[in-house]
Amino acid sequence: MKLPLSADVVVIGAGAVGAACAYFAALAGLKVAVLDSGPVAGGTSSACEGNILVSDKEAGPELELSLYSQSLWRGELAEHGPLWEFESKGGLVVSARETTQANLARLAGRQREAGIDVELVAGAELHSHEPHLAPGMAGGAFYPQDAQVQPMLAAAHLLRLARGLGATVHPGTEVTGFLRRGDAVTGVATARGNVSANSVVNAAGTWGGAVASLAGVRVPVLPRKGYVMVTEPLPVMVRHKVYAAEYVDNVASSDAGLQTSPVVEGTDSGTILIGSSRERVGFDKSFNPHVLAEMAGKAMALFPFLQEAKVLRSYFGFRPYCPDHLPVIGPDPRAPGLWHACGHEGAGIGLSVGTGALVAASLTGAAPALDLAPFAPERFDTDLEGAHA
Repeated sequence: MKLPLSADVVVIGAGAVGAACAYFAALAGLKVAVLDSGPVAGGTSSACEGNILVSDKEAGPELELSLYSQSLWRGELAEHGPLWEFESKGGLVVSARETTQANLARLAGRQREAGIDVELVAGAELHSHEPHLAPGMAGGAFYPQDAQVQPMLAAAHLLRLARGLGATVHPGTEVTGFLRRGDAVTGVATARGNVSANSVVNAAGTWGGAVASLAGVRVPVLPRKGYVMVTEPLPVMVRHKVYAAEYVDNVASSDAGLQTSPVVEGTDSGTILIGSSRERVGFDKSFNPHVLAEMAGKAMALFPFLQEAKVLRSYFGFRPYCPDHLPVIGPDPRAPGLWHACGHEGAGIGLSVGTGALVAASLTGAAPALDLAPFAPERFDTDLEGAHA
């Protein structure tokens, strides 16, 4: 498709977050052009599990954004749920030790005060939720709001819906610079030509920091590598998204070293997804079988039947990590005309629609449903990276 000469909004990035920004901006009546250097959903959205979780988030801005996104997934977007295989499966967090269960109970209490539906589960009752779970667990917590989508379908169909509202999508179109009038951003430059725009949204995921640098601003988004394994199709053996309580600690950690914790869930096709790992190794694309072995061992300890299951494939991707574990959302006063919607790490699929709706409201001058101050891009000017590294 021919690149337009102008648009109200250029969205850089055709993953789930960029697609959501495009959809809600088009829904608000804006003329939208989506540009991506690769294919639709070719980055993190193609190498993740499609989580829509509240269970792994502390009370605070990210949890508020998660609840807002949940209201959209389950509300105005619910009619489209079958398109992206929305599954309200619920999440079960399990503790192997009493001390871990006590910590989980305290977390659940804080989440409950923030509006999360969570039920503590005694060790003896865990098998009523997951009959094939390993015996001897100290307890757990059940989160009925946890859900799942097929992430590539979510990105593709949100873009399809945006196109139905007049948006255009241009894969294989790398942004090489910004058009400027003084400090203000007035569009983008690409190898295929320039596109002038009133606003540009940086939804480039793991490359969000690099895109920001083209505009001369600092947004410290870093890649955090993670693996997923996929088993052969099996009878229904795992009913929910099930993970060990230490997964929550790993999500919130700033440690650059390898961290693994068992995450196991079934899919509609019968395959079982096994995670998870986190490590900051830049964009290192080498394959490390030792990470998979560690993940597999912990998953089998959680569900012993997996010892007999065959793994069909494995893959890894790079999650867009921010040092303070909050995404970057909203206008950048350092470069007027530039908005950001990146840095969601492993929560990007679940938070995508909330992010898109907030950005669209901001673009049109409407009051966003949430305060954007905690997500402001200029917050890093106080050197939070050093404080949290």
